[in-house]
Amino acid sequence: MIVTFARRAVLAFAIAMPGMLVATAPAAAATGAETYVQTNVTRGLAILNNKSISVEQRRTQFETFLLGLTDMKRIANFTLGQYKRTASPQELEQFAAAFQNYATAVYQSYFVKYSGQTLHVTGSQERAPGDTIVQTQMIDPNDHSGNQPLEVDFRVLSDGGKYVVIDFSVAGIWLAIEERDQFSSFLGQNNGSIPTLVKHLGDLAKTYR
Repeated sequence: MIVTFARRAVLAFAIAMPGMLVATAPAAAATGAETYVQTNVTRGLAILNNKSISVEQRRTQFETFLLGLTDMKRIANFTLGQYKRTASPQELEQFAAAFQNYATAVYQSYFVKYSGQTLHVTGSQERAPGDTIVQTQMIDPNDHSGNQPLEVDFRVLSDGGKYVVIDFSVAGIWLAIEERDQFSSFLGQNNGSIPTLVKHLGDLAKTYR
């Protein structure tokens, strides 16, 4: 179900930009993509920890920050999979808006669950020129179990020096791909109706708000 996936999506983004995460300094030889990820963790931290403004103001600022970090429309189109080819321009616009509203509501509602944990950039791999996987770990300072920290990776594209995040991976699960599978399943059960999916995402967003 999409609700189940929402929890996975929240985990990824809450790890990426949590309200209470402690940002660690990037390595001395960090690549541009690594620095981009680490720097934006710090920016997200500053927004969500700013208690001098209201919750609503923090929510608005975080949403603006989030939309500047990710290519939300590109991710939304990807998650439609094969249904993008048959969707009308109007349906694509409606879905992109619903997806953006849904994603930001879900991500913001869960960030507090990761209070006190640290996101640490451990390295990166270049898939192709301008296409980099930045590898990080979520470290819980209160976890003395000896278990390996949770791995969280980011796929970052660079176009003319401008970086943008297009996907997240938590413990090996790439979330945009997971969303595409979940949405395709939902659409397959609802006669490929994008308006039905739009409504469903709207209902979910209200729940998480």
